[in-house]
Amino acid sequence: MTRAAPVVVNISLMGPEWDYDTRVTFLGQRFRIVRRGTSGDVEAALAQVRLWAPRSSALAVTGIRDARAAGLYAGQLRNHRRIMAEAGAVPATDGTELLEVLQEWAVRRVNGEMPGHFTNARTVVLGGRNHGRTTRILREYTQNIQFADPLLSLDLPGRLHSTPVLGLAADAVGGAAGLAMRMVPDVVRDQVDSPARLAARALARRAARDCDVVVGTYEELTGFGLEDLAGKTLITSAVSEERLADLGDRGVYLVVDVTPQPFDVIVNAATLQALMMARVHGDSPLTDDDLLDMIVDAGLEPRQLHPNGPRRKSRFAFVIHPLSQQYLQNVEPLRSIARFAPGPVMDLVEKAAAYSPPFTYSHVTGITSPTGAEAEGWLITVGGTPREMMAHSPEFTYRRLLTAADTARKLGAQIMGLGAFTKVVGDAGVTVARQAPLPVTTGNSYSASGALWAAHDALRRLGLAEVDDTGALRGNAMVVGATGAIGSVCARLLAVAEARLWLVSPESGKLLALKELIEREHPRVEVHIAATPDDAISEMDLIVTATSGAGKRVLDIGAVKPGCVITDVARPLDLSAEDVATRPDVLVVESGEIELPGDVHMGDIGLPKNVAYACLAETVVLALEGRYESFTVGRNIEWEKVKEIYRLGLKHGMRLATISGVNGVFTPEDIDRIRTLALAARASGGTSSSTGPVTAQPAGVPS
Repeated sequence: MTRAAPVVVNISLMGPEWDYDTRVTFLGQRFRIVRRGTSGDVEAALAQVRLWAPRSSALAVTGIRDARAAGLYAGQLRNHRRIMAEAGAVPATDGTELLEVLQEWAVRRVNGEMPGHFTNARTVVLGGRNHGRTTRILREYTQNIQFADPLLSLDLPGRLHSTPVLGLAADAVGGAAGLAMRMVPDVVRDQVDSPARLAARALARRAARDCDVVVGTYEELTGFGLEDLAGKTLITSAVSEERLADLGDRGVYLVVDVTPQPFDVIVNAATLQALMMARVHGDSPLTDDDLLDMIVDAGLEPRQLHPNGPRRKSRFAFVIHPLSQQYLQNVEPLRSIARFAPGPVMDLVEKAAAYSPPFTYSHVTGITSPTGAEAEGWLITVGGTPREMMAHSPEFTYRRLLTAADTARKLGAQIMGLGAFTKVVGDAGVTVARQAPLPVTTGNSYSASGALWAAHDALRRLGLAEVDDTGALRGNAMVVGATGAIGSVCARLLAVAEARLWLVSPESGKLLALKELIEREHPRVEVHIAATPDDAISEMDLIVTATSGAGKRVLDIGAVKPGCVITDVARPLDLSAEDVATRPDVLVVESGEIELPGDVHMGDIGLPKNVAYACLAETVVLALEGRYESFTVGRNIEWEKVKEIYRLGLKHGMRLATISGVNGVFTPEDIDRIRTLALAARASGGTSSSTGPVTAQPAGVPS
C-alpha cells in the first residue's frame, strides 16, 4: 500500500486568489502542499487550522501584515500568535527564521554581482519587523534609509520598542506596554488610526518619489498607492508573473525576490520552512545548520528579475565653483549689488562667498548610454573663487569639499567628481578622496584625453596641417613639460598619432627614459628631446603645454608659427588670456567638451545642451559603467587610465562636442577667422598681432 504524501498547509489572512492544492517534490520527497486564504477573517483562519492540523505534518501561518496593508484586516497583530497556537502539537511557523536568511543572502548577492548597487542608495522601507534583516544588511551600504508605517493602527508597544533598524513599523508587544495597549478600546484605536494611516501614506509616497530602493511586499506597495517606481529597485517576496508584469508597468528596473520559487505555484518563505520542518518530521526545532543544509540541498536561491530588461541607473555628484566675481553676478541679488556697488563691496562679497556652505545647484537627469545604462546626478557648488582658494590653506578647501561630499552622500551619489580649481588645490584630490564618504575622481584622465581629442579636431578644422584619414598627423608636435604626469601621457597619445615629436623638459634623466619608452612603443615615431622649447618652437604645428609652472612663462607665444594649435592642459594655465590675445592667428585650446548621451537636463554651466566639461564627463562615464572608485586622484595620471576612460567614453556614447579657449567655446566663425589670419600672416612672412583677440561666449567650469 502506497504511503500518503505528507501534507503542508499555508493558512493565510490574505485572499483566496492564490489558493492551491498540489503535489511537489522537495528535498527528494513528495509532499502535498495546500494554501487557504481567509481575506482577513481571523475566525475563518482558526477554523482552517482546526480543519487541517490533524492531517498535516506542518503548518505555515502568514499574511497578517499584508492583509492590514491591503485593507483586508484591521485587527491586532497578536492574533497571528493566536492562530499559530491553535495548531497545538502540529509544528507551525511564520517563516521568520528562513526569511531572515534569505533576505540577507538576497541583498549580499545583488551587491556581489553589481558592486556598489546599494551604495548610498536612498531607501524607503515599507513595513517593519518583517523587513528587519534586509534593513540591517542595507545599512552596511547606505545610511539613506527612511521608514514608513504600513500598519493600519498606531501600535503603542511597537513604537516604544522600535529601533532605527526596525523603523516606525516595529511592533514588539510585551510587558506593561502590551497590557496598556490591549486596554485601549477599539473605537479609540480606530479614531487614532485614520490620521496615522494618511500621514504614513503621504510620507511613503513623498519618500518613494526620490528614492532608489524600495523594500516592501506587493501588498504594501498597493496599500501606499506607489504607482510610479521608474528606475527603482524593489526588494520584495513571492512575486508572481502577473505581479512582475505590473511592476514592470510601474517602471521598476530590478525586482529582488528574496523567496525562491522552486514549484509551479507561488509559495512564501513560511511554506518553504514548513516543508523543511515536515522533512525532519517535526521531531525537533530546525537549527541554523538544518536551514543552511536544506537551502543548499534544495538548490534554493533568491531571484533577480528584470521586468524591463537588464538595466542599471547610477548616481553621481560633481563639484563646481565660481571662477571669478563675474560668475557671482550671475545670480540675484548679487547681480544688482554688482551693478550699483563699488569694487571693494564685491571684493567683500567674494570673500564671504568663500565661507558659504556648499549647496545643490542643479539636478542632472536624462543621461542614457547606448548600452541602456542610465545616470542621474547633482551639481554641488562651493563658494570660493580660485583667488580665494589660493588665498587660504588647502585645508580650507578640503573642509568645504568634504562637506560637499557629505551632501552628495545624502543625495544618494555613488561617486563624486571635482571640477576646476577644486581638483588642483593641495594634493589634487588625494586627501579628499581618502576622507570622503564616497569615491572621488578629479576627471584629469578624461581631461587629458579630451584636450588632445580637441587639439586633433582643431587641426582638422583649421586645415593648415596634414591629418590623414586614419587621424595621423603628418607634421611636428611638441610637448612642453613632457616628463610630468599629464605631459608624459600627452606625449604617448601624440605618439599614437605618429607625429614627429619634440619632448621638452629640464629633467634630463626622465626625458631620456620617456624617449626610450615611446620609441619602444612606437618604433616608427621620430622623437626629439630638448631642455627648452626655443629652438624648434617656430616649426610646430601642435604644441601641448603641461607644466607645473604656476604662472611662469613656459614658452614665447610670439615665436609660434601662424596657424599653430596650442593645447594648454596645465592647471593653472600656462598661457594667460593676455598672452593669447597677442596672437589671434593661433588657436589656443584649453579643453575639449564632451557631448553626453541622451536627452540631458542640467543647469546652465555655460555650454550647449547635452555638453559637459571633460572632468564632469569622466564622472558620468564611471557612473554609467558602474565603476564607483577613485579613478583619478593626485598629480600622477596613469597612461592606462587615460586610454581606458577614452574607451569607456566611446562605449557609452560620448563624443567630442566643442573646443574651448581661455575666452570660452570656439564657434565655426572663430575657427574661420583664425584660419584667415594665419594664412595672411604666412603669406606676409610674419605674425598677426594687431587685429585683436578671438572672442567667444563665456564658458562655465573648465575641465
